[in-house]
Amino acid sequence: MKSFNQITEAIQQLKSNLHQNDFLLTWEKTEDELKQTLLVAEALKFLRDHNISTKVFDSGLAISNFRDNSTRTRFSFASACNLLGLEVQDLDEGKSQIAHGETVRETANMISFLTDIIGIRDDMFLGEGHTYMKEVGDALDDGFKHGVLPQRPGIVNLQCDIDHPTQAMADLMHLADYYGGLENLKGKKIAMTWAYSPSYGKPLSVPQGIIGLMTRFGMEVDLAYPEGYNLISDVVDLAGKNAAASGGKFRVVNSMDEAFRDADIVYPKSWAPFSVMQRRTPLLHNNDTAGLKALEQECLANNARFKDWECTEEKMKLTKEGKALYMHCLPADISGVSCKEGEVAESVFERYRIETYKEAGFKPYIIAAMIFNNKFKDAAGVLNKLNERGLKRILG
Repeated sequence: MKSFNQITEAIQQLKSNLHQNDFLLTWEKTEDELKQTLLVAEALKFLRDHNISTKVFDSGLAISNFRDNSTRTRFSFASACNLLGLEVQDLDEGKSQIAHGETVRETANMISFLTDIIGIRDDMFLGEGHTYMKEVGDALDDGFKHGVLPQRPGIVNLQCDIDHPTQAMADLMHLADYYGGLENLKGKKIAMTWAYSPSYGKPLSVPQGIIGLMTRFGMEVDLAYPEGYNLISDVVDLAGKNAAASGGKFRVVNSMDEAFRDADIVYPKSWAPFSVMQRRTPLLHNNDTAGLKALEQECLANNARFKDWECTEEKMKLTKEGKALYMHCLPADISGVSCKEGEVAESVFERYRIETYKEAGFKPYIIAAMIFNNKFKDAAGVLNKLNERGLKRILG
């Protein structure tokens, strides 16, 4: 385990441009910027573990805008903001003037007068979530430029239609912790595979986030899915380029067994086909209940053709020495527990349950690091001040 000084010294060696820049897609960030995010998260965790307060704000607001349901990411965002001293206010669009036609430009400015950070989750509509976040950013730029806002709040992508950077970065932090350092991930094989689910419409952003990030660090990434369950082609192409640049490997296969073979890590996770998400978006916009029901039945029937795409004990035996690390963003569809048949066998999930909880536990620190880097240019210097101040979080 690195000492606190080793962490901050490592941060000082990096070149990054995270200050006052939104965190929307991991592949928009340099390797140094990704490393700094991990290191700041590690430093914040170190301080909290040693009962040292990490509150860097005396006051301030963080806005959470969840346009889809969430448990882990919603509470991780709230925890991250509280860790730094910010108060969280949810933007409930149903209770706002958005329902009466208020524009994105107007809403973005009205919620931002004393706001430091805005977290947005918008993964429902393919082709729109990332675009919406950019639109909010443009509106904030305009408000700050014209003196409406005293400062320009940063934006953190809490999941969009393209990427889930807080999840992927938490997963990367988990792997670095599990294997004893980021440098030890080079050459490790991770199988990012589709898995059967008795539901449909799950976003593409988790598998895309994984292949887009893990290929940056020299890992051997297998993306596996049944025929027709394609991801966004641009992201798949990007993963191949990332692997070539980092000295890793990337390939697409149509066999879960093949992807699992000799894998160090497996990540079986259901998602909807790209073509289905394309068809679903206009139906959602039009509130076409009958159309959505028909699409759901069609997709569930198609999913049922691939019930053998389940993370079973037999498939785990195909992995390296039969001991691959199982990962999942949660909640997993556990066969015989949360559903009759699902993504993972009960015995497999139970064996790795605590590890998946630990995986999820890194997300608040990752989000806090994204906020921290956005607000402070000299991240290492501010972290050192917190450590030197030594203010106890809990008196005693």
